[in-house]
Amino acid sequence: MQRLSRRAFLGSGAAALGTLAGCLSSSYDERPVGEGEAPWPADPTWEPADSSPLDAEVREVTAVRNLSIPWDLTFAGGDALLTERTGGLRRFDAEALASDSGLTPSDGELLIRDAELPDRTGPGEGGTLGVAAHPDYPDTPVVFVYYTADDDLRNRVVRYDISADELTPVVDDIPAAEFHNGGRITVGPDRRLWVCTGDATEPAHSQDPTNLGGAILRVDLEGEPPADNPDFGDGTDSRLYTLGHRNPQGIDFTPDGEPLIAEHGPQSRDEVSALRPGANYGWDVARGGPTDTQYDAYGDYEEFTPPLLNTGEVGTWAPSGVTFYRGEAIPAWRNRLFVAGLRSQTLFCVTLSADGNHPEGGNRFDADWLDDRYAVTVHKFYDGEYGRLRHVEVGPEGALYLLTSNRDGRTLREFPKDDDDRVIRIEPA
Repeated sequence: MQRLSRRAFLGSGAAALGTLAGCLSSSYDERPVGEGEAPWPADPTWEPADSSPLDAEVREVTAVRNLSIPWDLTFAGGDALLTERTGGLRRFDAEALASDSGLTPSDGELLIRDAELPDRTGPGEGGTLGVAAHPDYPDTPVVFVYYTADDDLRNRVVRYDISADELTPVVDDIPAAEFHNGGRITVGPDRRLWVCTGDATEPAHSQDPTNLGGAILRVDLEGEPPADNPDFGDGTDSRLYTLGHRNPQGIDFTPDGEPLIAEHGPQSRDEVSALRPGANYGWDVARGGPTDTQYDAYGDYEEFTPPLLNTGEVGTWAPSGVTFYRGEAIPAWRNRLFVAGLRSQTLFCVTLSADGNHPEGGNRFDADWLDDRYAVTVHKFYDGEYGRLRHVEVGPEGALYLLTSNRDGRTLREFPKDDDDRVIRIEPA
């Protein structure tokens, strides 16, 4: 049965949005909403595993140690491509990551040094961040890297042709600051490059459709806006897919190609959302339910799309990278979203169910003000065992890979350990 919240029409191109589509102001009196043209799946063709995710039988292995604040990891064409926030881009053999333990940075090839990224800088949470591979890699030997540049302090996505040793800007002039730089990038199943940007500590960016901050961008592999991107009106930036975000650092897709993101909230209030084209996710006006003591409620604004889950005013996930597990190697985790937590030092398993079912033993997010597209249940793994978790990625053999972030100066408890930072492989026991 189709499950749509009352706000789901925001991405459908409904005529009611036409009066808002031309809004250029970032003021809260004229919050922009785009008219979505790209379709998004209304009836999921997949289901999560029947069992509880806690039933998984797995073991953990340190695949790589002694890294310098690893930030992103992607697998493509037999390679594992990894960025370090204080460094550049490394390439490891994917089979080695899947079978060996105790690898060190020298076991990988340094494809791009930090000094080779033009104007690269690394204030606060900035630096060398996301990486994505061309969908035809390695036949097309191209990767994309998101990093912070000190040329007027901005974030930039570049296209790196490995064979030609050539860097070309793809998306430039993304707002940057010491904090809230976003940074995750990926090539979706639509062969488009998706870019998560933060508000760069200027919340007004998030409600300004002429600005690239606080948004999810969708461009082709040359950096141009696809014709089916949503339209936010004359004079707005056609690379925008959604806006109203604070600091999204995780994105992946369901088997239907539906984008899911995770983003950092203010004083908790972290969120996971399903993206509708042209939707506005409310930052920094709405950020909670009717009892929130600091921010307006999503339900008070018809033009805002609420998240699938919001962690509330108490406790934080500090969510960063995410991955949707479509592998077969760990059956109990199939078709579930995993979210890496920084301050929480936890890996969260998010079960999304279109038929309203909740697996046992988890925390339900079922407040009536949330996006009811899915029933949402969350289970926790590795609470405090490995410290801050920056990203989680599925390998080609079906293992999960965790990236720790224990040398960024923000750890709690007993971290960093002697062999931090690490890539931890979670594989069937």
